[in-house]
Amino acid sequence: MVKDGRIEMVNWDFLLDITKRLVEIGREKRETPPVYEVEPFKHYFDREGNLKYDELDEYDGKFTRREILTRYLLVNVVLDQGPDIVGVRELLKEVTTSLYRKEIRIFHRPTDFFNELNISIDEMISKHNSIKEIRAEKWALENKSSPSKYNLFFTQSMRGIVSTKQVLDYAIHRWGVPLAMFLLLEKDLNSKCESSPQVLVDHLESHSSAEIMSQQLKDNERYGLGSAIGYKGCHLFAKLYVSTFGLVKHRKDDKGWTGISYEVPLDSNAGRVLFRTGFLLELATLKDYEKWNVIQKGKGKGGVNYIRVTNIRGKKVKGISTDSEFFHDYLVVVREYLKMGKPRSMEIQRVPNLLIYKLNKDGYDFSVGDFDDGLMYIGTKYCYNHDEPKCEDCPLNDVCQGYNKDNTLIKNYRT
Repeated sequence: MVKDGRIEMVNWDFLLDITKRLVEIGREKRETPPVYEVEPFKHYFDREGNLKYDELDEYDGKFTRREILTRYLLVNVVLDQGPDIVGVRELLKEVTTSLYRKEIRIFHRPTDFFNELNISIDEMISKHNSIKEIRAEKWALENKSSPSKYNLFFTQSMRGIVSTKQVLDYAIHRWGVPLAMFLLLEKDLNSKCESSPQVLVDHLESHSSAEIMSQQLKDNERYGLGSAIGYKGCHLFAKLYVSTFGLVKHRKDDKGWTGISYEVPLDSNAGRVLFRTGFLLELATLKDYEKWNVIQKGKGKGGVNYIRVTNIRGKKVKGISTDSEFFHDYLVVVREYLKMGKPRSMEIQRVPNLLIYKLNKDGYDFSVGDFDDGLMYIGTKYCYNHDEPKCEDCPLNDVCQGYNKDNTLIKNYRT
């Protein structure tokens, strides 16, 4: 626990309590991308929207259903960096359905997207305008913004991810890069006079863990998506592939491909909830977070402090003995599940994996995906990114440090 800038003992009971609440909320309130609503993939699901797992390896054209669904989910996470998750998912669904109706089968034939680029862009503009009419006012109300600012098109700049009016930039950088990756994998295999009905799946599962796979999605020299995707998006894909949809094929009994074998996809919702509840402040001091640029004083909306939670990656938990039971279990998580070698210290972004592992040792079967779903639910339904969140109704309000002890954690910080 942090007091007066000093760290005493980490209150593991507090962290386990919050973690258990979040994974239970996440499991109950999980929001799954509505792939069953995408017209060309409807036959992958039953009438209730459940994936037909016994038919995943059936062919759809020259690829398996598992392969096509994996491709769709990867494009989904590349796009899922916009300001409105619901709107982004709807845009992908509607554009995909409309293109397939025109026989532009971008997930079966990635070249179709580029060969018919004019149609692809026209569909993005048309569907975006329709979604904006439906979503803009609700989005603006929740975010204390203006409906006119609603925009799902975004690109990478020196300032990070920013909205853009240049749809070509968005289309090529966000849609085109992952589609080009699929095409390159196919062509590389063809150059060896080989073929596979699941070339992307084979590539993903060639890695020894979902965590290593998620890092290689961005960083691989030949197939990495680079600036088209952030590490949050990479971990979101791992969550969808391993936990949400359960698409793992070759390594179901391998600890490296289980529900705690990838890190939490840290985003603004996660950062806000973890900071305001006091979760992060059990692991390091406020001064540490300022030094690490996780907390950027005065750089948030309205001149308040800005929380850039992605900057915690690689930062160390303060005051942990390497002889403790928790550190011993942390070693197990990192070595056997994440497959990331033998650590000498505990990294903050991997603490949720440790806590879920501890819960599962007591007979539960929770995943990092459940934890993230809980964070998403709290962050989007209660812990709004302004100074008037719905704390009175929040399921975490009885343990939240910002609500019960230090309201400045809510009033003075934004993501």
